[in-house]
Amino acid sequence: MRLDFRSATAADVPGLVALIESAYRGDSSRVGWTTEADLLAGQRTDVDEVRQVIDAPESVMLIASPATYPALVAACCNLQRRGDRTYFGMFAVAPELQSGGLGAALLARAEGFAREAWTSTHLEMTVIRQRSDLIAYYLRRGFRDTGRRLPFPYGDDRAGLPLREDLEFTVLEKQLA
Repeated sequence: MRLDFRSATAADVPGLVALIESAYRGDSSRVGWTTEADLLAGQRTDVDEVRQVIDAPESVMLIASPATYPALVAACCNLQRRGDRTYFGMFAVAPELQSGGLGAALLARAEGFAREAWTSTHLEMTVIRQRSDLIAYYLRRGFRDTGRRLPFPYGDDRAGLPLREDLEFTVLEKQLA
């Protein structure tokens, strides 16, 4: 599938929220392999958060769409410039399109953007530690586990409703040089 990439605008917010929710929460997320439905209930994001991400300085939300259907928001990710590093988050691929290379293509595009537009030396991200399959995906793509762990924001409903009490984040990074 040939892909088109672009930066999100305010008009994309509803579609982005729907995509992110479908990739991570609820029964629809179980079609793909990135689901967090066994770890978290509730929302993954909302309109306000996605709008803030799009409007924030030194932040871009990249969208991937099939060239033959550019209105379809098939995958997305957020990049935030943090000095000489770029934070990578809100990475979502439509569940029915997962495992077809779309995520890898968007990740490569994100790495190129961070390196070329912002001269970032590293891409950094957080993954729920209990998601060993997802961590393994990133390790296969050149990320490394930094050994740093961050607490899960229990009590913040915007992060979801935890279904267990031992959640925390693993910090991964990839050198871009």
